Amino acid sequence: MDIVILAVVIAVVVLGTIGGLVVGTRRKKQPPPPPAAPDITAPPAEPHVGDEAETPRDEPRRTIEEVDLPGGTTAVGEPPVAEELAPTELEVPEPTAGRLIRLRTRLSRSQNALGKGLLTLLSREHLDEDTWEEIEDILLTADVGVQPTQELVDGLRARVKVLGTRTPEELRGLLREELLKLVGPDLDRTVRTEPEASGPGIVMVVGVNGTGKTTTTGKLARVLVADGSSVVLGAADTFRAAAADQLQTWGERVGAYTVRGPEGGDPASVAFDAVKEGKEMGCDVVLIDTAGRLHTKTGLMDELGKVKRVVEKHAPLDEVLLVLDATTGQNGLVQARVFAEVVDITGIVLTKLDGTAKGGIVVAVQRELGVPVKLIGLGEGADDLAPFEPEAFVDALIGE
Repeated sequence: MDIVILAVVIAVVVLGTIGGLVVGTRRKKQPPPPPAAPDITAPPAEPHVGDEAETPRDEPRRTIEEVDLPGGTTAVGEPPVAEELAPTELEVPEPTAGRLIRLRTRLSRSQNALGKGLLTLLSREHLDEDTWEEIEDILLTADVGVQPTQELVDGLRARVKVLGTRTPEELRGLLREELLKLVGPDLDRTVRTEPEASGPGIVMVVGVNGTGKTTTTGKLARVLVADGSSVVLGAADTFRAAAADQLQTWGERVGAYTVRGPEGGDPASVAFDAVKEGKEMGCDVVLIDTAGRLHTKTGLMDELGKVKRVVEKHAPLDEVLLVLDATTGQNGLVQARVFAEVVDITGIVLTKLDGTAKGGIVVAVQRELGVPVKLIGLGEGADDLAPFEPEAFVDALIGE
């Protein structure tokens, strides 16, 4: 009997011990602490993959019929109303008629030194040999050139000797007539954009790097549009992506269509496609902007000749304009000479003429190539490319 009681007591003690351990273990497991308040200054953590799917939805799902479309309450089944974009406003270029007259003041600010210097020397009471040598020096410094300078001095000496008395008005008139002879008032300075056969006029623009060739092409497009012509631009300068972008921007401003190719592509192919597009669109003029070439690089110059030959498979070129920087002076004549050997230059565009006092380059380059200056750049404004007018140019030289 005592043994049975002892066994019962031991069993109770064992069960109590085990129960205490279980209760103790459960008490040690504390509930997870509540999430800390988010730090307002810290950026929210990015959700992990699947977090959104695991988040329970507290609100019932809505059907597609109950969900409003963004921006309004468009009923299901009705097509959304497309937002109308405002059409791009095209710029209206300034008419070319009399543009150089308006820009005469800007031109005279840089060129006046030449005319004033000549008038001061011619007004001396005695015109001796030293004075005539000073006149020659002024003309040579202005890049008029040796032969034209000699012609001008000889003409002035003969007429001053006959004139006798010399009033300021008579001297100004005399100098104006002699300078006008050098500039060549009878030269045909029309930019030929109307071919004899049906189809667009084709104009190719060439020049060395840095002369403002692409900008000149864009400005010429404005001149033509202002005169009522439709224009297609060919971005054949494929070596610079910026050149094609720049030309396309010029075209978009006045509504001219631009044909371009991949960067580093074949320039002749782009020029060919531009002429083809111009014919198909029935436009009036195709302007082809070529890559700037160093006149000392034979390979590049040969490629320019290839562009010309490929274009002429469509139709003959009506105009090949050489863009020269007027500030380069006599170096510009060297460039002109090389370009004239590769392509038949028909006209000259002198840029930055308002930035140099060497206006005599007009005379020198015409004598060098035997072709006229047809356009001049007198600033960086969109409408600062003007047809060259000899009378207005000479008037700017000698001042009022």
